[in-house]
Amino acid sequence: MPRLAVRALILHQDRLLLVNAYRNATPPLWCAPGGGVHSGSPLPDNLVREVHEETGLTVAPGALALVNEFHDPQTGFHQVDLYYRCTITAGRLDTPWTDPEGVVSQRRLFTRDDLAAIRFKPDSLPLVAFDPEAPVHYDPLEVIVK
Repeated sequence: MPRLAVRALILHQDRLLLVNAYRNATPPLWCAPGGGVHSGSPLPDNLVREVHEETGLTVAPGALALVNEFHDPQTGFHQVDLYYRCTITAGRLDTPWTDPEGVVSQRRLFTRDDLAAIRFKPDSLPLVAFDPEAPVHYDPLEVIVK
């Protein structure tokens, strides 16, 4: 059974907010903030919870923008990520915070040009994130990157 997760596409001053995907990965792998869905809780509520844990920010979820799938053929792990456009409603990036799950240790804003110099997933992130008028995009199943 695939794991379902929600992620936030947050643009602030034409820069995309990303967080480190793995605590000690070198070089870091960057992704949109978010995480696993709790059964019995609406997707937007899960998204607000996960973004707050990983960034200290409160967001208002908007439209669905991207569906991305990845898996680990060796373990059978399979995840489906739903990416929503979000706006910040409370909190600031210049204040200290700690991820209660201990996964995220970095959060940064990146311009579209900045993305050329970092490792991030999914590959379609710049295409979708920086074009608010883009239709919902689907990324076919890919092998997990660590």
